[in-house]
Amino acid sequence: MSYIIILNVHAPTEEKSDDTKESLCEEREQVLGHFLKCSVKLLLGDFDAKLGRQDIFKPTIGKASLH
Repeated sequence: MSYIIILNVHAPTEEKSDDTKESLCEEREQVLGHFLKCSVKLLLGDFDAKLGRQDIFKPTIGKASLH
C-alpha cells in the first residue's frame, strides 16, 4: 500500500540565524523519515527563494511575477 504525504513548510527569512535555518532542515528530515519509504512525499511551501528581475528569469517566473 502506498500513501501520499504532503508537507507544507515555510522557511525562516534570510535575517534569521544560520542555526534557525539548519534546525528547520533537521526537523524536516526527521518528519519525512517517519513515513514509509514507499510513500510519495510532496514538499510544498515557501522556502524564501529569491529570483531576480533580470530578463533571464522571465521564462521561469513569468511576466506577472510579484517580485
